[in-house]
Amino acid sequence: MAEKDYPTAPSAWIARFAPLIPAGGEVLDLACGGGRHARLLAGMGYRVEAVDRDAEALAGLAGMAGVTVRQADLEGGPWPYYGCGFDGIVVSRYLWRPLMPQLFNCLNEGGVLIYETFMEGQQLHGRPSDPAHLLRPGELLELIGRRFAVVAFEQGEIGGEKPQVIQRVCARRGRPGPLPL
Repeated sequence: MAEKDYPTAPSAWIARFAPLIPAGGEVLDLACGGGRHARLLAGMGYRVEAVDRDAEALAGLAGMAGVTVRQADLEGGPWPYYGCGFDGIVVSRYLWRPLMPQLFNCLNEGGVLIYETFMEGQQLHGRPSDPAHLLRPGELLELIGRRFAVVAFEQGEIGGEKPQVIQRVCARRGRPGPLPL
């Protein structure tokens, strides 16, 4: 899939909650595709690690200030972030359940997870339609468990020109506490 096939505008959900990531922190943009969120986050002053298996899409981020690019097969290769810690993790339109424990372990205490992807019901509107790539109702909340304080959660159908059925969460690792306004 070429970069032009990826969405270019940042997700409104991710843009809304990105300021909760600790200022100047390091952020992992997992399965970043064409880099729409890496660009947004770097523009906000974060240091971004943008990872995807699509080398052509990643090429559009090469040399961008504040962005480090890594090509990796997240589903078939080794997890490239053992021992790494991030102040923020952003995931949009991607689900690979076996990766969740490693992903969550990379979030530093006080770090912010912003995750959104498709859920059951999306198959009525198109791709993805494989249940392996669709969350069950409430599944993100189950996956993050007690080690995360939920800031916001939504699930359901989003209408418009191209309806989608999504689930999304913003959560902070660690105990609940005041969030920056």
